[in-house]
Amino acid sequence: MELVFGLEMMEVDRSRNIYTLIKKLNLRGNEGPSEEGGLPKSGFLMVLLGIIFMKGNHAPGEEVWEFLSVLGVYTGRKHCIFGEPRKLITKDLVQKKYLKYRQVPNGDPPHYEFLWGPRACVEINKMKVLEVLAKIHDTVPTSFPVLHAEALRDQVERAGLRGTARAPTMAEASAPSRAKSYSSSHI
Repeated sequence: MELVFGLEMMEVDRSRNIYTLIKKLNLRGNEGPSEEGGLPKSGFLMVLLGIIFMKGNHAPGEEVWEFLSVLGVYTGRKHCIFGEPRKLITKDLVQKKYLKYRQVPNGDPPHYEFLWGPRACVEINKMKVLEVLAKIHDTVPTSFPVLHAEALRDQVERAGLRGTARAPTMAEASAPSRAKSYSSSHI
């Protein structure tokens, strides 16, 4: 359930066998990449982002479709959960900006590649994707040393960006502000 839907089952009450489903992937927006009234497809997105991450952050379309066929997801064949995968991937996830799908320059014959979209870059960190990849391979993230190092760099960069975004706010808060006293007189 976690890999396909991004859900995890947690035990709430052991004595009465009560469980709850928890959204494992916290994407912004309306359930991230899900269809109206359908099941969340966050886990499927994480698998796609994992393929792209493993291929150096840009994955040839042929290799993505080949990998998905191993999972029983075929282009042109409606899947019971995902619907038509080509539409889901190249239209829906691209339109929601989770993926980029572009023609490779100077390709003869023309071929396409997948990249992380701008929304995925903001909402999803590489360590989370690496954890999903590790689960697929029944191992731990450090089993992929190059990817693990890149995921750690991604975490440091994200922490640095958050730190610089907070720094001016903290400095402004510690300094006396005329605007603050001015606005308080107008409340």
